[in-house]
Amino acid sequence: MSVTNPISLVQSPVAVWSQIDANHAKVFLKGEINVYSLGGVWTQIRDAQDTWLKSGSGNQTLTFDASQVVALDGAGIAFLIGTEQAQQKSGGKFELVGLDARYQPLLREFDPIANLFPIPAAKPKRSFVVSTGMATENFLEDIGGLIRFTGHLAADLVWSIRNIKKVRWGDFVNAAVQAGIAALPIVGLVAFLIGVILSFQAAIGMKQFGAVSFVGPLAALGIVREMGPLITAILLAGRSSAAFAAEIGTMTVNSEVDALVTGGLSPIRFLVVPRVLAGILVMPILTLYADIVSIFASMFTMLAYGIPFINFYNGMLEAVSIEDICSGLIKATLFGVVVSAVGCLRGMQTGTGAAAVGISATRAVVSSIVMIVLVDGVFAFISYKTGF
Repeated sequence: MSVTNPISLVQSPVAVWSQIDANHAKVFLKGEINVYSLGGVWTQIRDAQDTWLKSGSGNQTLTFDASQVVALDGAGIAFLIGTEQAQQKSGGKFELVGLDARYQPLLREFDPIANLFPIPAAKPKRSFVVSTGMATENFLEDIGGLIRFTGHLAADLVWSIRNIKKVRWGDFVNAAVQAGIAALPIVGLVAFLIGVILSFQAAIGMKQFGAVSFVGPLAALGIVREMGPLITAILLAGRSSAAFAAEIGTMTVNSEVDALVTGGLSPIRFLVVPRVLAGILVMPILTLYADIVSIFASMFTMLAYGIPFINFYNGMLEAVSIEDICSGLIKATLFGVVVSAVGCLRGMQTGTGAAAVGISATRAVVSSIVMIVLVDGVFAFISYKTGF
């Protein structure tokens, strides 16, 4: 029985570092230079190279002797490229001698090495004037896109009235359920809290003047004309507008909208019109539902101040008229158009990439809320002038 000498099992390293002087060093390569044989040698050579480069004058020459290389794979090429890049970065020279001609084409594929390690270009800082100009340009482009979209949407809504059978009523029903029935719980909860908070806050001030009995009619009038439509529109903007933007945005990223255009179909008629019609339908219904819930919440709140239901009811009938209810519902209808249309617009403006859909949903919510406030301000001015 023979015993194998353990020393014979130890393989010699495939790369050996040799420093000739302060400005010259040499690495001897031999055998198979591959991912397995370079396991611990790569780090040793690079550490020795870094130490040598730091201690020198910066004009050092590193020579790789590859005359005894038997095989060379991609890991070996990466080892040579990484060492060469470190040498060039410090201002030194790199020489490769003795490499077999069959490996030269593979090595030339990575020449010049600067293309593999590009220097990141520093972005110039924009001045205040440039930043303001770019922001103004983006704002004007956004306004122009909104105007063009509004014109297309208005034309297609007229088309939908003339061609009722061609409207995608299946999408209309789905959007109405998503934006309407599914939103009833959150709208009811927020409306109830708004009614309670509005009544309590109004009662605190009115109590000082002994006019608590006027809190009910005041709260009911504010809810019907302003708070009901506004709160419902904001909830619909955060819920349905973002959903429309995400849905159409995903279709834009997946090139489904481009496919519609290629097939000769109008994306606005196919995608936007059913959702806008759903917004026009569900927004007044949700607003009326929010008004009822808020008024009942205010009615229960006033019991804490000794105001019975009948007094609250009679005061509300005297303060709130049919014109007030119609004013709130008309305003809610406009909010429904704005919320659904802006969500669809941001969805069709979605860019490319995984984050584009999230950005479109965020822009849809922000833009919807801004447009809601603008429409509310214009409607308030018109109501002030006309008394409606």
